[in-house]
Amino acid sequence: MPLHEKLHLLKNYFTEAVSIAIIFFPFVLTSVFTYLRSLASMHFLGGLGSSTLAGCSLALASANITAYALFSGLTGGAETICSQAIGAKRYNLFRATIWRGMILLLFTSFPVLFIWLNIERILTMLKQDMELASIAGTFLLYSVPDLVAQSLLHPLKAYLKTQSKTRPLSILTGVTSILHFLIMYLFVSYFKFEVKGIAVSSVLSNFILVAFLFTFFKGNKLGSDDEEEGVTEESYEDRVREWKKLFYLAIPSCGMGCLEFWFYEIMILICGLLGKPKVAIASMGLIIQITSLVYIFPHSLSSAVSTRVGNELGSNRPHAARRAAIVGLCLSILLGIMASTFMFSVRNVWATFFTDDEQVINLVSKVLPIVCLCELGNCPQTTVGGVLRGSARPWVGASINAAAFYAIGLPVALVMAFPFGFGFGLKGLWLGMLAAQITCVIGMMVAMYRIDWELEAERARDLTSLDECRSDGEAGRLISRVESFEG
Repeated sequence: MPLHEKLHLLKNYFTEAVSIAIIFFPFVLTSVFTYLRSLASMHFLGGLGSSTLAGCSLALASANITAYALFSGLTGGAETICSQAIGAKRYNLFRATIWRGMILLLFTSFPVLFIWLNIERILTMLKQDMELASIAGTFLLYSVPDLVAQSLLHPLKAYLKTQSKTRPLSILTGVTSILHFLIMYLFVSYFKFEVKGIAVSSVLSNFILVAFLFTFFKGNKLGSDDEEEGVTEESYEDRVREWKKLFYLAIPSCGMGCLEFWFYEIMILICGLLGKPKVAIASMGLIIQITSLVYIFPHSLSSAVSTRVGNELGSNRPHAARRAAIVGLCLSILLGIMASTFMFSVRNVWATFFTDDEQVINLVSKVLPIVCLCELGNCPQTTVGGVLRGSARPWVGASINAAAFYAIGLPVALVMAFPFGFGFGLKGLWLGMLAAQITCVIGMMVAMYRIDWELEAERARDLTSLDECRSDGEAGRLISRVESFEG
């Protein structure tokens, strides 16, 4: 290859890295603000006593499992369609998909509502402490309106993210985080509402953010006047077809995210069965804190890469989409090395920020080196998951996660952790996680390598088609393509 072609190629890759960074850094800031909100809540909870802290932590874990992870995963289907619709300049489809995403999450809230209203009884049946179950029940009862807020919030965030407009999102989230702290101080420290005050504060803060984002949503103009497609009325068949496409993508997207998240929750439950369960659970909690902090970066990169891949495929630029995937993968490897280095450097001091218990401090310091190795795989596999989501192949990622975490990781964790195997305790659980991450990153790499980018661009045209597929025959062809995306 001549030198000038090499320089041109290098310039294209550098330009792509800049495009990803423009989305990535504001989204990191958004995630940091969200993380600080949770830290503020934990700070106020800690001031209410250890039982309140434990009970509300149990409530938050239940909320994450039953609602928040579910909502985030389901929104992935809308994000795929939206990112490709933006690339194809199908702005009517883009807005309609955001509305459909909101409706989908609102309907999903109904079974979640039933669980939340009965969470005290459910936790008691699961042999949880009755006092903690009661506190968790109170917290979730006053958090019920948050189901509505989250149902609107996730699609609205997707609205900005898939347009690469993450800077307004970070600014609005930052403003809301400040208001959240002030509202919580007012409700908890001034009015003495305690658990109820913390729950209501979070709900109010989320509704404020929804109001900010919804105002932006209604006032934002998509494209220039000559790019804006004409407004066309969808027929009943069109609506059915678009809902089918959303379901085809939302359900596996949900599986891809939730399967990994739930594995962490299962590990926490298993900790209660180990020797010295209190030490194991406390140590696991502190390890989850640092992994949550570090996860901000691969999650943000995954979102950025998903947006870039989807935009380029929607614009019928398969080579640019492939370039975005490669650049994202390279950046994720770099992030993995940085995250692993950071964890290893703080392995002996991390637990001291939260506790004086020597047993917990020693156990965390022994387990974190294994967690460091997990991060080397977690960052790339999370980013490739974004590539699969952006290219409308989330079920590939869901299948890989199911196999890696539950067919490989869970059995290895059990054998390594318990006396009937190697009896390594908490270290054994994380060795299972390491096995899962190794399997997952290999599977994701193979899946990305096998992507036919020309075919994905063609599928993106089908996914975002509206006017061209009005006839019954064309509609049938579209649905058959959606059903055969794995091919």
